[in-house]
Amino acid sequence: MSTDTTASVSTHILDTSIGRPAASVAVSLAARSGSGSPYVVLGASATDADGRCKDLPALPEGTTHVRLDFDTETYFSKKQAEAQQDAPRVRDSGAFFPEVTIAFAVVPGEHYHVPLLLNPFGYSVYRGS
Repeated sequence: MSTDTTASVSTHILDTSIGRPAASVAVSLAARSGSGSPYVVLGASATDADGRCKDLPALPEGTTHVRLDFDTETYFSKKQAEAQQDAPRVRDSGAFFPEVTIAFAVVPGEHYHVPLLLNPFGYSVYRGS
């Protein structure tokens, strides 16, 4: 929840290759205060059955930039293993992008919902509502 002195962040993932939410994707949240400061990891979570992270930690006061890191390689590797249990291996990696990192600027008092549209060979992200 955002306050007058902090921003808040939420996210969800849609696997566009199957038209369904991407469940069990590990997500890490980091923040920094100013463009010259290092990012500090605040916590991690994983998407639920609806592809949503409902328990990302609150941002500290003074946060100006946020980074979301998504572990897409593990997600796609698991999907590939499940799909190919009785089929020959098609390719060596489950995803062209083994991770997706989204960094964005925030201002106090605003909520930032950042959906990730994902498939094995590409992704798109935007500021949602």
